[in-house]
Amino acid sequence: MLLNAETDYAIRIVAFLADVNEKRDARSIADGTGVPLRFCLKILNRLVSFDIVKSYKGSKGGYVLAHPADEISIFEVVEKVNGGC
Repeated sequence: MLLNAETDYAIRIVAFLADVNEKRDARSIADGTGVPLRFCLKILNRLVSFDIVKSYKGSKGGYVLAHPADEISIFEVVEKVNGGC
């Protein structure tokens, strides 16, 4: 199975957030994953809507996983990003 760029980026973002295990802003996520910031923001918004990532607004805002990393599967990320379930 081939993955499109959006799915690849989503997996990178979720893996990065699992590794750092703390709130990070979009720019540091983009820098840490190699995902262009514009696409990173788009994908983060989708991951938030799928309840995979949680966002916090404001000057101390950022993104974290919405659930413990061991409860999020790569299959779930691929399925939701590709199918928008």
